[in-house]
Amino acid sequence: MSYNGRMHGELIAYLNGQFLPYSQASLSLHDAGFVYGATVTDRLRTFCQRFFLLEEHLRRFRDSCELVAIPVQQAAPNLESIASELLERNRRLLGTDGELAVVMFATPGLLGALAGHAENGPPTFGMHAFPLAFARFRKMFDEGARLVLSERAIPSSCIDPHIKHRSRLPWWLAEREAPVGAAPLLVTPGPRHLVRETPAANFLAVCDGTVISPPRAAILNGIGLSVVESLCGTLSIPFAERELTAAELVASPSECLLTNSSFCLAGVSELASTRLPWPGPVWRQLLAAWSDLVSVDIARQIRTNP
Repeated sequence: MSYNGRMHGELIAYLNGQFLPYSQASLSLHDAGFVYGATVTDRLRTFCQRFFLLEEHLRRFRDSCELVAIPVQQAAPNLESIASELLERNRRLLGTDGELAVVMFATPGLLGALAGHAENGPPTFGMHAFPLAFARFRKMFDEGARLVLSERAIPSSCIDPHIKHRSRLPWWLAEREAPVGAAPLLVTPGPRHLVRETPAANFLAVCDGTVISPPRAAILNGIGLSVVESLCGTLSIPFAERELTAAELVASPSECLLTNSSFCLAGVSELASTRLPWPGPVWRQLLAAWSDLVSVDIARQIRTNP
């Protein structure tokens, strides 16, 4: 098996207590993760083929599992060891300049009533890795991200925004509705259009020199978002949380940013058909600081690797 022309040999995954070839990892059709979409997940990446902020990702994953009552400790008591072994088993398949993304997930497990069993469970836990495809992010770094507004934000009354989950049908629909080359920026329904995030990244705006995030109580607690806040402190750039409306960002075009664990930090060049300052000075400054933090030129890595 080859992956993106760079990986030779079959990837190794972890599922329910064993490491096995990627092609053999499968879930029952009666698993609650499939039937209900009841799946908690998290994703992290490597720099220089070493995990970046593994502890923080595992903490968020455990917190998400607790919020949806999935006893992940019962299914996988030592997440750190599993992640480390998975990295070692797959790193040998990478070239010298390759990086891995690692995804972990947990579900309540088999639904007994559907499978002809008296009881449900036990919980399902899996972890798999694949090479980061930098080409997916290249256009954002060459032209800036294009965003359109979508009212398909999931209400916090339905799902706690701090849960990183796979119940993503509204996001799928939002992405299908967006024009080719644009991503949906999820906003609340109604006239105010309070900004939340995109399906893939946290959103930030730079207003009067201050980097502003929507309130954390209303969005996913992004690991990349925490990195940006920390870098702002190091660089003496003010950082704040408050409600942002799409109207104010369009009426007075500001530098806007997207952050996640895969591409780290991207600038936004267009929001709701309004051109924004891009590439912005704050984006350049923060991206350079993030590159220093991980000893990798992030922009160069994205622009020059498959």
